[in-house]
Amino acid sequence: MRSIYFRVVIITVYTITISSSVGFYIANAYYHGVLKPYNDAKLFKAADMIRNFIGKNPDMMGDYLHHTAALGYQLYVHDEQGNDYFYGGSFHKLDLPSSVRESVLAGNEYHGIAEYPNNPLIINYFDNLLSNTVGIHVSAGSERFAMFLRHDTRVQFDELETFFGLMFVFTALFSIPCFLISTRYLVQPITRLTEATKRIAQGDFNLRLPTSRKDEIGQLAKHFEKMAFQLEHSDRLKKEFVANVSHEIHSPLTSIQGFADSLLRDDLDREQIQHYATIIGQETRQLATLSKQLLLLSTLDNGKEAIEKKPYLLQPQVRQALQLLEWQLAEKEIAVRMRIPARLHILGDEVLLMQVWSNLLSNAVKYIPKERSIDIEAFREEDGCVFVISDTGDGIPEEQLPFLFDRFYKGDMARQRGDGSVGLGLSIVQKIVHFHGGIIEVDSNEDSGTVFRVRIPD
Repeated sequence: MRSIYFRVVIITVYTITISSSVGFYIANAYYHGVLKPYNDAKLFKAADMIRNFIGKNPDMMGDYLHHTAALGYQLYVHDEQGNDYFYGGSFHKLDLPSSVRESVLAGNEYHGIAEYPNNPLIINYFDNLLSNTVGIHVSAGSERFAMFLRHDTRVQFDELETFFGLMFVFTALFSIPCFLISTRYLVQPITRLTEATKRIAQGDFNLRLPTSRKDEIGQLAKHFEKMAFQLEHSDRLKKEFVANVSHEIHSPLTSIQGFADSLLRDDLDREQIQHYATIIGQETRQLATLSKQLLLLSTLDNGKEAIEKKPYLLQPQVRQALQLLEWQLAEKEIAVRMRIPARLHILGDEVLLMQVWSNLLSNAVKYIPKERSIDIEAFREEDGCVFVISDTGDGIPEEQLPFLFDRFYKGDMARQRGDGSVGLGLSIVQKIVHFHGGIIEVDSNEDSGTVFRVRIPD
């Protein structure tokens, strides 16, 4: 399997190669389209100056052409007798047709550089060919000559060739290790993230990643650490959940088993039998409640697919929830005041929201002292419906509020067994409200009671 380090190296080399080729092609096209005609015109201007000087000083033609060649030109002269003279560096190939020489002798111009065939892979400026020249007619006294010249690139670029050659070699020597190190710098955090995933898979969530970086890898590391923290939190909650479920099941089963064994004794009177049977019934009902709430939590944890939202009247549903608690309200002499408009509609799953109101009301009735009161209010806001239930109980201690919606959490007021509480009610309420896109808030003061606010959007 190819590593990402190898892939980055290959992709970078490929990118440099392609971009260099495209850059060379564009530069060569610019030379053929713009620089080649300009070079041709510039050489013709130099050739015209040479011709004017020779025309005024015909006896100095040979020496002048030698001096001109020394300044960086290659010259070829052809006379009427068919003699050829070369000044400066030699041409790589003498490929000039005789018809061109005769035409220049006759007084015509030769634009060999401008008319040189284009080659997208070669810069023609460096083609040291006799055909890659400009030609002009020269008169020295009574003699006529055809003179051809071009820049001697070897004179102009010999030193530059050495300079650019050394620059390329040293650039390659220094850039390759720098490139490999920089690529490793880019890939190393990803390698560390890969190792971190292996550690998380093994249950080790204690990670230290390069979160100080300000680039995308730094952002990825931050999100990865956040994910690891969430996974650790979820794993801890899962273990606590299993431990709590085991405890909540084990305690009533132990009680049922003990009292069931006691019922087998022959020396029990009717009152004892009834007492033991009552305890077994209470523990059995608590197990039934626990299994029902666990099943509901499991359904909610599987997603929102089971939610069927539709608008319905809220007041009748809340009245129904209160009717279910009628005997507890009467037993504790709790006063209830309800202010819900008769035509107030709420958008949501009627069955699941019934669970919300029932749990909140049941908790209020269960935990406030006798002869207190419960106030129920609902009203519409711009973006949804708000349900508020407040009581005049003793309130919830401030240190318990952050854990109120945790599964199996039960405050001091609900520690005694036999009250039917398993610590899942508020977790279920929060889950249902969140599935509806809403929020649930709680305010409590040990002097004035507790207030729950539920907001369900439309």
